[in-house]
Amino acid sequence: MTLHTIEKTKPEPATAGIESKQTTVGSVFVSNYPPYSAWGDKDVPAVREALAAPPHPDATLGLYMHIPFCRKRCKFCYFRVYTDKNSSEIDVYLNALAKEIELYSVQPAVAGRPLRFVYFGGGTPSYISVKHLKTLVSRVKAVLPWGTAEEVAFECEPGTLTQKKLEAIRSVGVTRLSLGVENLNDEILAENGRAHLTKEVYRIAPWIKALDFPQVNIDLISGMIGETWESWRETVEKTIALEPDSITVYQLELPFNTVYSRDILGGDSLSVADWKLKREWHQYANEQFAAAGYRRSSAYTMVKDRGQSQQFVYRDAVWQGSDMLGTGVASFSHLSGIHFQNAPSWGDYLAHLEGDRLPVSRALMPTDEERLTREMILQLKLGEIRPSYFEEKFGADILTRFAGAYKKLRDDGMLTFASGADEIRLTQRGLLQVDALLPTFYAPEYQHTRYT
Repeated sequence: MTLHTIEKTKPEPATAGIESKQTTVGSVFVSNYPPYSAWGDKDVPAVREALAAPPHPDATLGLYMHIPFCRKRCKFCYFRVYTDKNSSEIDVYLNALAKEIELYSVQPAVAGRPLRFVYFGGGTPSYISVKHLKTLVSRVKAVLPWGTAEEVAFECEPGTLTQKKLEAIRSVGVTRLSLGVENLNDEILAENGRAHLTKEVYRIAPWIKALDFPQVNIDLISGMIGETWESWRETVEKTIALEPDSITVYQLELPFNTVYSRDILGGDSLSVADWKLKREWHQYANEQFAAAGYRRSSAYTMVKDRGQSQQFVYRDAVWQGSDMLGTGVASFSHLSGIHFQNAPSWGDYLAHLEGDRLPVSRALMPTDEERLTREMILQLKLGEIRPSYFEEKFGADILTRFAGAYKKLRDDGMLTFASGADEIRLTQRGLLQVDALLPTFYAPEYQHTRYT
């Protein structure tokens, strides 16, 4: 086993090198382009203009709702979450969230459009009460119905679920239930700050099965602090035994605003698996899942088809440039070609809604080249892309436009493509480190910037 100790040193940028072995402080996972650090307030007026104009023809629309409450803050978590809010404060926030959606629903760019997907993310959406959930859903459905949505996804922390709450989640139309299991070893869960225990996973499993959700996903993280080969093998084996429809594996990273990262930058040391070992664990898990009948859906997710297609509509739509309203504190949106983010603090977010104002705080109007790059790098996380897709949508030959980057990654054994063939495919080696590869395609002005 290869562990190393992180001490207070100058953090490496995410682009420090695709074969970087040590786990250093900094973001690795790529969820958008250009990097969030490039966003500012000068393009905020363009958001208002986009909302006041008709939507782009044929653009689909999704809704993300951020539920930022948790029982505990995980030591590796970098999301905007709160662990100290009481029921009345949660009520105030959810009222503001519903009001935000109501304000969006009358904007010309949104009004009357059907929702292709709905996503309850967090934080911990399953933290809120049944009463809070049903009230929120009732208000949202009154202005943005989702009866015909292809997918309604809902993130859960196992210890927050009861049979009654699961029944309520199913009753509001959730089709994809995602469980943040992360690991099935109690000592590792405790060390990393997780709130739940493994017994809670097994307690809820029969209820979930009885409610017959169309898709149940389990999230795991390779390389959590304290992980060993023995504990990882056991987690993988127990996950397969739970028979989820899909299994998603992420590799532990240490973004700047996590508990672990702050401790390291404050002078503490931390023993953590290096990237090589985390990728070995990830590869082992994928091999075991494949042997159990799962197939690859992306660089992170394996799915088991049970007589129906196991799609992840939210992921695929966002990676193909779908419009998405990101609602709630600090949430990110993409609409009519412009990116924007909500006010990142509790007080600012609520103050905007109390004043009947949309809480947009920063934005970025990407160029056509940046839109092309965004879709291309995000879709590479699926494992393969078709150059003809980008030719048809953007009028661009990506193998010519990004010839140097593609040649480098092919020479490094990260991907393959053949002259005249309509497919670029990541190798297994490339799949296991895809996020570290993507900055290869960044424009020069973004190559050495912080991601967030």
